[in-house]
Amino acid sequence: MRYEILGPLRVVDGKNAKTIRAQKVEILLVALVVRADQVVSTDQLIREIWGEEPPRSATASLYVYISQIRKLLRHTGTADSPVLTRPPGYMLTLGPDGLDLHDFTRLLKEGRDHLRSRRYEAAVRAFEDALALCRGPLLADIARGPILQGFRTWLNEAQLECQESLMDAHLALGRHRELVSDLYLLSTEHPMREAFHRQLMLALHRSGSRGDALLVYQRARRTLRDELGVEPGSALRDIQRVILTDDGSVGSGSVR
Repeated sequence: MRYEILGPLRVVDGKNAKTIRAQKVEILLVALVVRADQVVSTDQLIREIWGEEPPRSATASLYVYISQIRKLLRHTGTADSPVLTRPPGYMLTLGPDGLDLHDFTRLLKEGRDHLRSRRYEAAVRAFEDALALCRGPLLADIARGPILQGFRTWLNEAQLECQESLMDAHLALGRHRELVSDLYLLSTEHPMREAFHRQLMLALHRSGSRGDALLVYQRARRTLRDELGVEPGSALRDIQRVILTDDGSVGSGSVR
C-alpha cells in the first residue's frame, strides 16, 4: 500500500487507487499520515477537523471516522488495520507501506548533495523527480489545525527550494535561453522570492539581453520596497553590479 498526500489524498493498493469523498474523514487520515508512526491525541485530531470550536458530538464523530478509515485501510484477507488506538489518541503505523512525502524528502536531499558536489545532471533529475510527486492543491489548504497548516507551510517552502535549486542546476549546465520563460513565470508568481529574480537576471544576461536583465532588477527592487519597505539583498545587488560592469565573470562559473 502507498499513501499519497502531495496533492489530493490517494491510497494506492496494487492497481487500485482509493479516495475519500467525506472531507472530515480525509482531513483525519492526512493528519495521521503526516504524523505516521507517532501518537496523535484525540484533542489534536478534533482540532484538525473542526478547528477551535468543535461541536459537542466531536468525540463520538471522531470514533466513527476512525472506524471508517480502519475499514478503508484494512489489508486484504486480514482483520489488521494500520490505525492503532494508543492513549491519548491514535497512531497510523506505516510499516512497509510507501509514502510519497518520504520519497520527496529523499529526492530533495539527493538533489542538494548532487548540487553541492557539482553533479548537475544528477541534481536536475533528482529535483525534477521530487517536483513530479507534487500533484496539485493540498488538502491542507482547507485545514483548520496546526498539524496540516504546518505541513502545508513546510511543503510550500520545500517545493520553492526545489524549484530554485533546479534552476541553479540548469544554469550551471548552460541552459540560459531555455530557462528565461520559466523564470519569468516563477518570478511573477513569487515576487518576494529574490532567488528567482536573480536567476532570471543571470539567464537574460547570459543570453545577451543585458537591458532586460537590468529591468528585472528594477522591477524586483520596486516590488520589495513597495510591499516590504526593504532593499534587495546582497545576492541580487551583486548580480546587478556585475551586469552593470559587464566584466564577463557572470558568463561562467558558479551561479550562487
